[in-house]
Amino acid sequence: MKLVADSNVLFTFFWKNSAFREIVAQDVRLVSPQFALDEIDGHKEEIMNKTGINRKEFEEMLKELLQKVSFAHLDEYARFVNPALDAIQDRPQSEKDALGEDVDFLALAMKHDCLLWSNDRLLKKQTKVGVVSTKELIALIEPK
Repeated sequence: MKLVADSNVLFTFFWKNSAFREIVAQDVRLVSPQFALDEIDGHKEEIMNKTGINRKEFEEMLKELLQKVSFAHLDEYARFVNPALDAIQDRPQSEKDALGEDVDFLALAMKHDCLLWSNDRLLKKQTKVGVVSTKELIALIEPK
């Protein structure tokens, strides 16, 4: 199963006992926009403080994350950005503003015709891309 993972989902990779690790151990391929990797780097200190890991551990975990997630440059999904913007146009302005940061994730999910892994409730309100939360994803991939 291929999924687009949003930044907040990627941040959970650094948590101890994260569901992220359980999920990627399954037959799941993850892709995310390149800027999500930049966001992780920009929040490096915050991630280390919240998770209690040191810089060396962070760097080692980041290398592991890079093996589990493919990061796409904007030029790979640029033609899907306008359709992704259209997906949020019918939302109230406050929601459009909040969803504006998620357009790249929507566009990338459109390009790959796959689900978006996000725990953002607002993203579920758009109808162009299926959005699955961590809890829903675990239920989907657990052996029956």
